[in-house]
Amino acid sequence: MAFAVVVFLAALALIATERIHRTKIALIGAALVVVSQTIDQERAVEAIDWNTIGLLAGMMLIVRLTEPTGVYNYLAIRAGQIARGRPLAVVVALTGTTALLSAFLDNLTTVLLMVPITFLLADTLDIDPLPLVIIEVIASNIGGTATLIGDPPNILIAGATGLSFMDFVLNLAPVAALTYAAITAVFYLVFSKRLWIEPAARERVLALDARRSIEDMGELKRTVPILLLTIVAFFFHKPLHLEPATVALTGAAVMLLVSRQPVEKALEGIEWPTLFFFLGLFVLVGSLEETGAIEEVADAIAEVTGGDRTAELLGITWVSALASGLVDNIPFTATMIPVVEQLQGEAGADDAYWWALALGACFGGNLTLIAAAANVAAAGMASRAGRPISFARFLRLGAPMTLLSMVIATGYIALRYL
Repeated sequence: MAFAVVVFLAALALIATERIHRTKIALIGAALVVVSQTIDQERAVEAIDWNTIGLLAGMMLIVRLTEPTGVYNYLAIRAGQIARGRPLAVVVALTGTTALLSAFLDNLTTVLLMVPITFLLADTLDIDPLPLVIIEVIASNIGGTATLIGDPPNILIAGATGLSFMDFVLNLAPVAALTYAAITAVFYLVFSKRLWIEPAARERVLALDARRSIEDMGELKRTVPILLLTIVAFFFHKPLHLEPATVALTGAAVMLLVSRQPVEKALEGIEWPTLFFFLGLFVLVGSLEETGAIEEVADAIAEVTGGDRTAELLGITWVSALASGLVDNIPFTATMIPVVEQLQGEAGADDAYWWALALGACFGGNLTLIAAAANVAAAGMASRAGRPISFARFLRLGAPMTLLSMVIATGYIALRYL
């Protein structure tokens, strides 16, 4: 356990320094825990969330195949025109769309779709895209909190408890909506000067003919309908008994079939460093789970709270947020479920314990760059666009936004469940 913790913390520290590429660090860390037999090879492979890897690869390929059509340029121009180039309207349009889609698709898919549009819109308006991308990621994790299907921790909790889609909406959507409004307002107050749009840029956007941005109408007619069908399929993947990765990879395969773009060129659009970073990170986290390090943290909650319901609810919320900010929230949630089941059972089948876990795990995903899959995916796309998001830069915005979110979550739990 000690070796797994040391390797993970060392990897986290090196990633924060940004002196070595995070993918190299994650892969070396994964190699160390496997070679040292801290986690055996078979268990390391099992620790990898292949659904996340498949979803990422499929959506990256879909985005790459639809880019040459000019459809993202079209959407970016129309978004700017609808907002009439006003900074607040631009922020609300981008974050609101992201939060809403994240609730009904999932936050990872939404980020993969929204980031290219954001870069194009920011370039058109001549403003810095990175603050917009980071707040979109934060909005995606908050929006995903609202429903059963929006964020992986909620899916895990639903699978363990049988809580319904409407249970999640009724208990989590109100606090997610309130939190979204608060973080958007604070973000705009802090960044309004940096998002100031020159009158000339505003007039330039309003004067553009969005239809002229479509570069290949034939390719658009072949690929965009498949993109739309793939998005629709995400809404129904649960009733269809299909994993999100299956939906994304099927859409990508069909799009490859109908597209006239060379397969080799299309595959160049996949963010391979991001995928391999995830592979390494999943193995590192798997070693923490395998050696019992995550379980030790979870068990400490039950010991420290001493059976007090208020302390247990707030302890679950805050510990989940802090731990999920350092360790991917998926394995942490999976490890916490048996602990919460025990605490919740002793309290008389109290569902408030599950909402505490969901809020902590989902909101904690905004703390650091590696806390959630959507964060890492956005960073990979930003790096490919020549605008890398550093660990420190994300932390500077993510940490205060997470603190604000957790204060709101604490108040919500206190008012509704205590």
